[in-house]
Amino acid sequence: MYGEYNKRFGAVAVEKGFITIEQLYEAVEIQIREELKGLKRRYVGQILIELDYATNTQVDEVLESMGLL
Repeated sequence: MYGEYNKRFGAVAVEKGFITIEQLYEAVEIQIREELKGLKRRYVGQILIELDYATNTQVDEVLESMGLL
């Protein structure tokens, strides 16, 4: 495991140019606020789609490149 680095969804989405770092921060902030309110945790990708910052296709591409699809 040492030497392996598994990037988070947001980092990959920014690297691919699908979203900006500011859009990622906004999505993570929403995710945290919802959790603090006791709401069910949503994935950052879901929030980015809801905000029209990313498409379903882009989210799928990120997940696929992470080996999660």
